[in-house]
Amino acid sequence: MMEERKVPALRFQGFADEWEERKLGEIADSFEYGLNAPATEYDGKNKYIRITDIDDKTHHFLLKNLSSPNVDVNFAKNYRLKEGDILFARTGASVGKSYIYRQSDGLVYYAGFLIRAHVKKNYDSDFVYQNTLTSNYSKYISITSQRSGQPGVNAQEYSEYRFMVPSLLEQKKISRLIMELDQLIFNSLNKLTKLQSFKKSMLEKMFPRPGKKVPEVRFRGFTGDWEKRKLGSIFEEYSEKNHAELPPLMIVQGGGTILRDESDRSLQYDRSNLSSYKMVNKDDFIVHLRSFEGGLEKASSQGIISPAYHTFHGEGIDARFYYAYFRSAVFIRHDLKPHVYGIRDGRSIDIEGMKSILIPYTSYEEQKKIGDCISLLDQLIMLCQRKLEKLQSLKQAMLSEMFI
Repeated sequence: MMEERKVPALRFQGFADEWEERKLGEIADSFEYGLNAPATEYDGKNKYIRITDIDDKTHHFLLKNLSSPNVDVNFAKNYRLKEGDILFARTGASVGKSYIYRQSDGLVYYAGFLIRAHVKKNYDSDFVYQNTLTSNYSKYISITSQRSGQPGVNAQEYSEYRFMVPSLLEQKKISRLIMELDQLIFNSLNKLTKLQSFKKSMLEKMFPRPGKKVPEVRFRGFTGDWEKRKLGSIFEEYSEKNHAELPPLMIVQGGGTILRDESDRSLQYDRSNLSSYKMVNKDDFIVHLRSFEGGLEKASSQGIISPAYHTFHGEGIDARFYYAYFRSAVFIRHDLKPHVYGIRDGRSIDIEGMKSILIPYTSYEEQKKIGDCISLLDQLIMLCQRKLEKLQSLKQAMLSEMFI
């Protein structure tokens, strides 16, 4: 039988002692249930944190839609968070979700479906908190939370969670490094969110609003009203088959097309029937009769697609310009909506009705300028997403290698 590992795989220089196992109940001097009070409008001072106020990804306190506890806070001082407090969700789908209080979050009271653990001063609360983000913690919650009804973990069960702990100095070294990485992740996520919001705002301003003939924001050198033309007059539907030599494509809502054989989704298709598939060329548009919620998709490469799809080609247009419009809320919720029939999952698109939709039209040169701008924003967003993913992967690797 292998001896249990008592030192991490990755460690700061100067530390050699073995880590020791501790229960969370030994590290925290109290486990307390939250305030049993409803939320009310934020009073500008006293914040109320509930399970839904803790972000699922960052575990930060969401400060956009603040509320206050609907009680006299003079009698709720025991429920006010202080430095060294960690909150745990005790029931429901979010069971196990954790949050560490930061003084920058202000004056905060915690609600009844949360449990507070106050970490003792001879332990580092950030080190303890980071342990709640490890795979060992997730496994413990998964096993412990099993109930006949809703999943749940009570205070006693949280106190029984065991993990390995080094000296206080090493705890602080580890937690400070992880906190610096968390800040980089937060900054990248914040930058990504701002870029996505900026793109959304620009798209709204670079296309004329309903009832308007010119956009709010326009590149220099372009004047005159935009036109409204029928979709069917700008794009021609075509159906070209017998191209089994081309690669089969899979349509991804919001992501164009990918090769079926390179997809991680195990979708089966009859290779002997590929001659009946429709050819599609790069930048042509694809629509399924039941893809109304995502609008139209744009082919990322040449290939063949299921005969259930409709294919559209436009001459003298910039596909990036129209893809942005077809993915917009104006097109999906306003233009396309009258041509969707049926209820719930049975809804479908009237393809002939869709062709009659009046869509914006301007010169190819202006379309290209807007398309270039959109492509640049997409590239910046993609680079930011990749950086964020790398930082998140690094965080997971560090949690795996620097903790036991």
